[in-house]
Amino acid sequence: MDSTIKLAQNIKMVIFDIDGVLTNGTLYFDNDGQEYKAFNSKDGHGLRMLLECGLQAAVITGRQSNVVEHRMKDLGIDIVFQGYRDKRPAFAKLLQQTGLKPENIAYMGDDVIDLPVMTQVGMAIAVQDAHAFVKQHADYITENSGGQGAAREAIEFILQAQGLLEDKLGSYLA
Repeated sequence: MDSTIKLAQNIKMVIFDIDGVLTNGTLYFDNDGQEYKAFNSKDGHGLRMLLECGLQAAVITGRQSNVVEHRMKDLGIDIVFQGYRDKRPAFAKLLQQTGLKPENIAYMGDDVIDLPVMTQVGMAIAVQDAHAFVKQHADYITENSGGQGAAREAIEFILQAQGLLEDKLGSYLA
């Protein structure tokens, strides 16, 4: 665990997959093809905490969805790459846009399409219900499943490693 804490101390940005990470992976469609997703409010607040503590957040997802666009806008996340089944080009664009080094980035995923980016970053995070092969390549595996508070858990782990969590949580008591 000490080596994982050291990895977390270097993180300046966390990239999240959507389906299976910020949602439970279930896709809902109505008869007209309108897509619906359920996001966990605790994960959403964790994303706000991450941003308020001075770290950055981004999304790289294989699907294209207006729901994701609206949710990320609501959370204040501006770096959103949708429709990238191969996530490597989006990651390359993100590096170019931000000037960050891969070792300063964490990526949180759940399935094999996340591995090409997970294996390039400084900290690879898998949700509890991730594919077994993905978990083999993760530096940190959450206790919670995707869409069930896993993102909040990972965010709090990173903030704790950086000495930011106690002050952030304490701010809610003031």
